[in-house]
Amino acid sequence: MKYNVPNWLIIIGGLGQIFTALIYPYIRHNVFDWYTDVKKLKPLNQEIAKTYGRYIQGLNFSFGLMAILLTNELQEGSKLAIAITGLIAAYWIGKVATQVAYYPMYEIPKKPLFRIGGYFMNGLFTLFAIVFTWLLLVNCIQFFNL
Repeated sequence: MKYNVPNWLIIIGGLGQIFTALIYPYIRHNVFDWYTDVKKLKPLNQEIAKTYGRYIQGLNFSFGLMAILLTNELQEGSKLAIAITGLIAAYWIGKVATQVAYYPMYEIPKKPLFRIGGYFMNGLFTLFAIVFTWLLLVNCIQFFNL
């Protein structure tokens, strides 16, 4: 029996990941006032923080593009499909775990838009973790003929 994840769900996951990449600068500037805090760091540490921010943004965008453009390939049961879906699943599971473990300790501005946005973004992160873990499991089932 061939298992699969609906293509529309993978594409929604891809669009959501691209959305997170595009909204990331707004969140950094308007929600967290990130650059004010970064300016307090030494110059090299400022550049490191900015670089990691760009890595996050680039990974989110790239994962989204892969989900949209390689929907079928991401569930073909190959070693590469297992590797890619495993990477993306681990990334988002790690993000959700970090959100749950560390972020509640910090104050986020109380504006309704930011509160609703926080729930929406956490919902998206959880969706990504579920979709790509499901894809990973489907790939493993196919690869190992389970």
